[in-house]
Amino acid sequence: MMGEIAAVENKIELLWYGLYTRSHCEDVVCDQLRARGFTVFLPKYDKASRRAGVQNLIRVPIFPGYLFLRTAMDKGTFLKIRETRGLVRILGGRWDKLCPIPEEEIRAIQMVSEAHLKASRYPYLRDGDRVRITSGPLKDLEGIYLAQKRQKGLFIISVELFRQSVAVEIDYTRVTPL
Repeated sequence: MMGEIAAVENKIELLWYGLYTRSHCEDVVCDQLRARGFTVFLPKYDKASRRAGVQNLIRVPIFPGYLFLRTAMDKGTFLKIRETRGLVRILGGRWDKLCPIPEEEIRAIQMVSEAHLKASRYPYLRDGDRVRITSGPLKDLEGIYLAQKRQKGLFIISVELFRQSVAVEIDYTRVTPL
């Protein structure tokens, strides 16, 4: 009996949660949580910026005002996270009613962020042709494909909880319908 209790206590489920921050505070919240030992993911993409007549590429959040946190959530952890300066709230509700984000959505966004492809924010979509990418740095990702140009289209990954999406331009020969 004691062995079963110990096994249940040791089996901690780490889930991804969405955090909503104050405007332009994503990095501040991310740094504070990392310093406290949490696993945090702040997806970014390269965006053209012109300052003083010079055009540069800068890394900006894919989802402004949001970041992801992976933890085993209990009341103590919830309260510790809520103390973070710049954090507005943890998405979902009370500490015991939070909505975890599916691992597949996080993995897809991580792949887009790490691939440094030309990406842009896109309105949240639910309908469209569901596809799987067959080759390249985003191989095996599933999302929505929207034909845009003759041989190119947008591959869209949506985060249900945020009701936001990210679009990556991709060659239509690299996708297959599901």
